[in-house]
Amino acid sequence: MAEKKDYYDVLGISKSSSKEDMKKSYKKLVKKYHPDINKEASAVDKYKEIQEAYGVIGDDAKRAQYDQYGHSAFSQGAGGSGYGSSDYSDMFSGGFGDIFGDMFGGSSRRQNNGPSRGADLETEIVIDFEAAAFGIKKEIKIQKRETCSTCKGKGAENPSDVETCKQCQGSGRIRVAQNTPFGRMMSEQACPSCHGQGRTFKTKCRSCHGEGITENTKTLDISIPAGIENGQTVRLTGEGNAGMKGGPSGDLYVHVRVRNHEFFSREGKDIFCTIPITFAQAALGAELEIPTLTGKVKLTIPSGTQTDTEFRLREKGVVGVHGGAHGSQYVKVRIIVPKKLSKKQRELLEELESTLPIEDHKSNFFNKVKKFFN
Repeated sequence: MAEKKDYYDVLGISKSSSKEDMKKSYKKLVKKYHPDINKEASAVDKYKEIQEAYGVIGDDAKRAQYDQYGHSAFSQGAGGSGYGSSDYSDMFSGGFGDIFGDMFGGSSRRQNNGPSRGADLETEIVIDFEAAAFGIKKEIKIQKRETCSTCKGKGAENPSDVETCKQCQGSGRIRVAQNTPFGRMMSEQACPSCHGQGRTFKTKCRSCHGEGITENTKTLDISIPAGIENGQTVRLTGEGNAGMKGGPSGDLYVHVRVRNHEFFSREGKDIFCTIPITFAQAALGAELEIPTLTGKVKLTIPSGTQTDTEFRLREKGVVGVHGGAHGSQYVKVRIIVPKKLSKKQRELLEELESTLPIEDHKSNFFNKVKKFFN
């Protein structure tokens, strides 16, 4: 007989983990390995192992026994009959059954044997800065589960091939008696004959092998709205995985990434850019052509403009993703100082410097600097 794994290792937690952390880990593992969801051959054994572990350390009293004596606390010698083959999903009222209800949106009986919604899907696209500003239509391809076109989701070659499962009488669940340290108890688990579906087939559909669902690559046209920002998501209703037994399909969530622009940046509906100007243009004033997302516009730079002065171009930003007025474009000017001067240029600047008055603000600035160092 194989040695039992440590229950804490089975649930992926440490011995000091809180009950809340344990419950979170348990929910996650049950979602992954539940036989009605995971069709791998090893899933059933893994699922039982998870239930066994949580059945012990999920209970405060039994956890204390396990921490002190290990697996021997629940062996035959300790007055019990072991936990090795039990399904604890519905053993305790208000316990594991409630956990399944939290995870699957109702009781496990209804979920396994009735219509169920398909899973949501996610994908990501990357678009240019301008495409985000003005909107764009993109073609994307996704791998998704769709209702089998051959059997229309029935799972059988012909409608007459569908039969009610004889073992569970169509309920998809069976009750199992088990011996525990607290006496003989009943639990409920997915029917092993129909895997919780409540039906079997004389001849399974050749396309989906009885699943009623096939994996396909689908091409979709998606409209990215104008004004979308980096990191926002577009939701396509009903484009996720197909539901089971007539249940609705899930949704597709398309996460949008926007490439950086070499000249513009953006915050919300506003566009920002920086342009270089010469000392002469800043001192004398100038009229410049400024690029925007919709073309060039003229901007008047008044004389005496200082570096990092910011000008606003109204209505030259972008619309919000939900519409509304355009934002603005903010243009910051940066005075460029030449790195090399000719002899003539140096002489002219020195002559200019000697004729410039020391303005009040400049004098005040130097007084503050002097005061600081004194």
